[in-house]
This record gives sequence, structure tokens and C-alpha cells, in this order.
Amino acid sequence: GDLNFDSLANDMNRNINTSSTTSSDKYTADIDVNAKNSIIVGKGCEMIANAVKSVIANGQFPLILGGDHSIGTGSLAGILQARPNTGVIWVDAHADINTPETSDSGNMHGMPISFLIEGMVDSKGIPGFEWLSKPEMSAARLNPDSIVYVGLRDVDSLERKFIREKNIKAFTMYDIDKYGIGSVMDQALTHLLEKDPSRPIHVSYDIDAVDPAHAPATGTTVRGGLTYREAHFVGEAVAMSGCLASVEMVELNPTLSDGAGSNDTIELGLGLITSLMGKSII
Repeated sequence: GDLNFDSLANDMNRNINTSSTTSSDKYTADIDVNAKNSIIVGKGCEMIANAVKSVIANGQFPLILGGDHSIGTGSLAGILQARPNTGVIWVDAHADINTPETSDSGNMHGMPISFLIEGMVDSKGIPGFEWLSKPEMSAARLNPDSIVYVGLRDVDSLERKFIREKNIKAFTMYDIDKYGIGSVMDQALTHLLEKDPSRPIHVSYDIDAVDPAHAPATGTTVRGGLTYREAHFVGEAVAMSGCLASVEMVELNPTLSDGAGSNDTIELGLGLITSLMGKSII
């Protein structure tokens, strides 16, 4: 079901009204660490992490619908707490591995992965994300060898450095053009499942991985993305592995396109989820 983020905002407003800190200071405190809106994003991610962990504990399948990709920190934190051996396929035009120190914009939807890789971000120093440093969250850490990127095509220079230094498996659109989506997905799944064929797989699917000709209703479109069929093949391949354990679909925002573009993007997002859930052509 829906998480009540309105209550979170109301709680923050109550705290502001009863505090000697001014409203302006309270909302801009996170600017010092170059992480925009970190307080409410961090608290929201904590809510998501707890909800995801609870869903898994109840034997249910976590399907998380965003929202921008900043929620990925919360989703993955909950998943890794419950299933520390999870492998991750991150389908995205962007690498989302900036830190507050390296980000040009301070936008947190470009940072979700860095908060979960040991040594990249000191969460104690990021307002709203202190919960990630608690001892009980020690399992919520992502080994760089446990994530594979698919569909990258807009990567910042320091993100490239991080990916190379940490030896993260990454398939860009160049690789998809060169080898084909079938080979790329075979390699991605082999990388994650070779040592443990029954390992749970989490797919975090940013709709902007798909070319904006097919998915215009999203915030950071980049030309040259996945085709309609390539986008579906990603989901079909993971479904056929039999290891899919959780899914996140993000950055689908129908207000960011006209009626036809919004409808096309919504239908594609729903279709991609059904492909991930195992729907096949025959």
C-alpha cells in the first residue's frame, strides 16, 4: 500500500513550529552538505526501508513504485537487511553513484547507491540519513561486486572513476549496441548468479533507461536509450532466471509530458512490471 509521506511532512512542520530554529533554517540545513532536501528524503527512505523489510518478513514480494530514484537508498537498505546476499540489476541511463561531495547539483536522486557502499558516504553527517549508521543497519551495505548496471549513457566523470576503481560491472548503451541485449543480460545474470544460482535478485528500473521516444514522461530524459523491445527483454530475462525477489520502478511522472506521452509512459511502465513478473510472448 501507499506510505503516508504526508504525515512525515506534517511531523516536520510540527517540529519546526515548536523549535527555536526558524523555518528557513530548518529546511535549508542540508544545503551545507550539498544534499538537497536530505532531511525529508532521508526520513522517507527510512520509512521505505522499514516497510520493505516488513513485507519480506511476511513472505510477500516487494514491488516499490516511485518517486524519483532517491528512494533507492531506502528500498535497497530494507532488502539488504532482510537478504544481505541480494544481487542488484540497476537499469538506468545514469549511474546514481555520486556523493554529496562529488555531485554538481546536490540532487539526491543521483546518489542512492553511494549511501550503501561502505566508505563512500558518512551517513552520520547527512541530515535525515543518520539511521543508516545505526548498528542494526550494518547489513544494509552493498558490495560493489553485487550490482550490475544496464543501459548507462549519461555518467558523470567522477562516477566513471568510482565504477572503475570499485570494479563495478557496467553495461552501457555502447555494449548493448555492440553485443545485443540478449548477450548483455546473459552476462549480467551470470555475473550475479555464477557463485550462487539461487541468489535473490533485485531490479531497480528507472524508466529513463528507455529512450524518450517510448518513455517521455520522466524527469531526466537522455536520447539513445533502450528500445521498446530491449526494455521488455531486460524484465523477461530476469524473470526467466527464476531468481527475481524484488522490483523497484521509478522516475515515471505523468505530469512531465502531454496526454499521449504520459499514457505511453504509464503503459510502458506497467508493461515492464508484467514482463518482470513473468509475462511472455507465448
